[in-house]
Amino acid sequence: MTSKRVRAVRKSRKTLSAGRWVLTTLVAIIALILTACGSSDDGEVDLSKELPTEIPAGTKIVWADQQNKYQTLLAASGLDKDLPYKLEYANFTGGPAVLEAFRAGTADVAGVGDVPPIHAQLTDQKVPIILALQTGVDTYSLATAPKSKVPTAADLRGKKIAYAEGTAQQAAVLRAIDNAGLKVSDVTLVKLKLAEFSDALGANQVDIAPLNEPRLTRYLRDFGRDGASFVDPKSVGQISEGLSYIYARGESLTDTAKSAALRHLEGVIIKAYDWANKNPAAWIDAYYVKNQNVTADDGWRILRSTGTTGFPKLDDALIARQQGTIDVLDKAGQLPKKVKASDDFDLRFAPVIEQAVSETGISRGSEKIQ
Repeated sequence: MTSKRVRAVRKSRKTLSAGRWVLTTLVAIIALILTACGSSDDGEVDLSKELPTEIPAGTKIVWADQQNKYQTLLAASGLDKDLPYKLEYANFTGGPAVLEAFRAGTADVAGVGDVPPIHAQLTDQKVPIILALQTGVDTYSLATAPKSKVPTAADLRGKKIAYAEGTAQQAAVLRAIDNAGLKVSDVTLVKLKLAEFSDALGANQVDIAPLNEPRLTRYLRDFGRDGASFVDPKSVGQISEGLSYIYARGESLTDTAKSAALRHLEGVIIKAYDWANKNPAAWIDAYYVKNQNVTADDGWRILRSTGTTGFPKLDDALIARQQGTIDVLDKAGQLPKKVKASDDFDLRFAPVIEQAVSETGISRGSEKIQ
């Protein structure tokens, strides 16, 4: 073969190779575009379709649990038996961790406080509220470090307060500051994870942290002898709505199998709480004593402070209450953009709640434990 012909062949091969590279690249780009278009975008979740009722065999729901509460509730009530879907649990601490699980697609539903749904909106995640739970408004106490003397809310000025963005504790802290007639700039907010609150208090790294039960009981048990206490609740005023929510990953709500399972599961949860309300001693033993490692006496004290669990209607009145919490964060300058509570609910579940409440006779609000 002549050198001229060799050069021509080499040129032809280079041209062919370049062409193949261009073609391969174009195919890859097109595939990425098609994948992006075909994947479900949480920001564009369509909740206009009627909730399905048929649950296909093999359907699985993963519950992002906190402090083992729902897993224990369903097991203790016996309502986790013979479910028409597989229910698995994964434990997390705090709303931000749950949102990460939703974002990663490793969880479908979770129980949280009233702030995580707001935080989800701020991060453009679609995780609508499908159920509201009402307990007493004395949900949180402002626990104090052993070396910190903060007897009343008037003593909050200048103190270091543990603060976890995207959690119900965030709103509790902001309400306490506002109730004391102070501004956020009058205190030092120390950003921590919820799981770090008790240890930070015990080590005197912060002066105050909002603790719910049974975290408060365990903290006082471990550090009370060293001087740990809590701010006088009467001086602090109401810092919680007593509202918590169950919300679901947007993509799970658009999946026909999972949304049908979530519809069924919602009724199960209401029936399980009806059991707990009617059997407080059994609930205390199963959860507070055997799972959360506090005494039965502590369990009774906790339940008397929180009251029973009720289920408000999923309606405009509830949305207005959630908007009030949004306004608390906004007033304190904690919202980088405007969000609306009305964008945060899946009202398709309202009839499901009404049916379960009617069947059980469970209260709408929280009642005192006798």
